[in-house]
Amino acid sequence: MAKVEQKKPIVDEIAATIKNAQTVVLVDYRGLTVEQDTALRKQLREAGITYKVYKNTFMNFAFKGTDCEGLTDLLEGPNAMAACDTDATAAARILCKFAKTAPALEVKGGVVEGTVYDAKGIEQISNIPSREELLSRLLGSMQSPVTNLARVLKQIAEKDGEGTPAPAAEEAPAEA
Repeated sequence: MAKVEQKKPIVDEIAATIKNAQTVVLVDYRGLTVEQDTALRKQLREAGITYKVYKNTFMNFAFKGTDCEGLTDLLEGPNAMAACDTDATAAARILCKFAKTAPALEVKGGVVEGTVYDAKGIEQISNIPSREELLSRLLGSMQSPVTNLARVLKQIAEKDGEGTPAPAAEEAPAEA
């Protein structure tokens, strides 16, 4: 079997991973301890993020003709690729947060929804809350005025009801 035939499945695997990914982030993992790497992989796996180390030449071939083609300049030294197809900010958020506790992990750059970003851009994207958190904030801000109105109306009703009996408490004529 030729060497090219052995390498093609790996290139196809990378291409399939990045094809539907909303986010692809490249990191330099040199200097991480086994414990740190295991903890990082666990966090990424729990968030549904694919994290794998590939040879730069394989990634280079897989990136050609895709949105990730702008990342080929970053393919120097050992690289790991994190890809997520469900949440556009999850990979950046987890990797940047982990890099703060493990300075050996260096975020090189990435692609988020078709746009190439450098390390600083990925850092900024990592500060964007998750979709679920944004939706809960939106619902909270929409619910807040309604809740406040209900409280005010209840207080007005209680205040007005102190001096006079409530309409429901009025005596109805008795039918014999």
